[in-house]
Amino acid sequence: MTYRQSIPGNPHIGNIDTEQQPILAWLAISALVLFTALCLIAGIGSIFRPAYILLSFAVGVFLYARYPTFYLGFTWWMWFITPFVSRVIDFRTAFDESRLLLVAPYLVTLITLYGCLKNLPRSYREGGLPFVLALIGVGYGFLMGMINTSAFTAARAMLDWLTPISFAFYLFINWRDYPRYRQVIQTTFVWGVLVTGIYGIYQYIVAPEWDKFWLISTKLTSMGEPAPFQIRVWSTMHSPGPFAVMMMAGLLLLLNGKGLLNFPAAGAGYLAFLLSMVRVMWGCWVVGLLAMFTSIRPKLQMRLIITMLIMALCVVPLSTMEPFADAINDRLQTFSNLEKDNSTQVRQKIYEDGLNNALSNVLGNGIGNTFIVNKEGKLESIVVDSGILETFITLGWFGAVLYVGGLVLLLLKLLQAVELQYDTFLAAARAIGFGCVIGVPIFSIMLGNSGMIMWSFLAIAFAGHKYSQHQLINRV
Repeated sequence: MTYRQSIPGNPHIGNIDTEQQPILAWLAISALVLFTALCLIAGIGSIFRPAYILLSFAVGVFLYARYPTFYLGFTWWMWFITPFVSRVIDFRTAFDESRLLLVAPYLVTLITLYGCLKNLPRSYREGGLPFVLALIGVGYGFLMGMINTSAFTAARAMLDWLTPISFAFYLFINWRDYPRYRQVIQTTFVWGVLVTGIYGIYQYIVAPEWDKFWLISTKLTSMGEPAPFQIRVWSTMHSPGPFAVMMMAGLLLLLNGKGLLNFPAAGAGYLAFLLSMVRVMWGCWVVGLLAMFTSIRPKLQMRLIITMLIMALCVVPLSTMEPFADAINDRLQTFSNLEKDNSTQVRQKIYEDGLNNALSNVLGNGIGNTFIVNKEGKLESIVVDSGILETFITLGWFGAVLYVGGLVLLLLKLLQAVELQYDTFLAAARAIGFGCVIGVPIFSIMLGNSGMIMWSFLAIAFAGHKYSQHQLINRV
């Protein structure tokens, strides 16, 4: 069966048959997969890295123009898999300190910037003010970054800020396609949880050579030791934080699904999620679960409870057996003694050092230029592991008010959505967005891979809200 439509965010002229000859979409994706596999086997790093970026971008442009649903799934898989590919090619050749390959998912996602700029003037009438405000705030931060640091540094950091909003705008402006986009996202994340969850468990038990090589090369001691049962799981992604954010979203979406695949995915996903040791996202998952449960009608609440009980039967035996139980229990016990926890103390120091600087910095340092004035009055570069501090230090009051204002306005709009009582995907999407926002004070969750999750699920929830309103008006 075919489906004819005109998509506002895509460069289509008139109505086209977006499902005509899907074999071409599969051939394009298969060509990228085959090329990647051959280069990884042959160990051709110098050719592979730039070629992978260009070929991924070309496939993305083709899918964006001809097959929007394929493009949507392809983009998410680029975020899921590219860091893994980068580690393997580094192991097969030599460690690339520039991390060039990780640019690929950004470029594929920024294809949506075309539709974003094209539809921005009319987006206000569609209800797109939250995205417009956020984009202006980020644009201001980029200009300040260009002034205070190099153009390259500002542009590279700009990718982390701009990409999630551009992709979210794409989902929002195509709200008429919400049913199809909903199905693609649901399917993609179910498979994503299964694949990354299984690999995460394998990573913890075996500690593959490419993962050990990467840990040794980067010297990231916070991610564990390069040995079996000593790793904080980050699966196919580049660190435990973004992996845990993706897994939190996927696990909440599993509660909405009905397929048999959901249960093995839940078993692998929850275990890998726990082995990531990211307590912030454990808490965000609980918040998301509560938000989802309280927003749906009683009949669906009962179904959700039954689903959770069945999933618990899959997960609990795995998490209470060795070699997983000790690591998970040790991490869980830190909740009762946070004042002596090293991670908590580090975050407290970050707030002590950065809060006054962040709130007193009216103009902002600009994107890509994170520094504070220390007690001696000298500039000091710091690692900002807080979304609030990151936003005010880089965007200043002017940019932060616009960016945060857009985010708050979007949250307020979603609080008015009553349709999620009957649409469990919409309820799950809003819950994921709310869960991510809860993590902003402790984690820069609005940037890069994590930001893709936060902004995208808020946007698809808003798209579902608009679609339901439109359907209701048409019935009347």
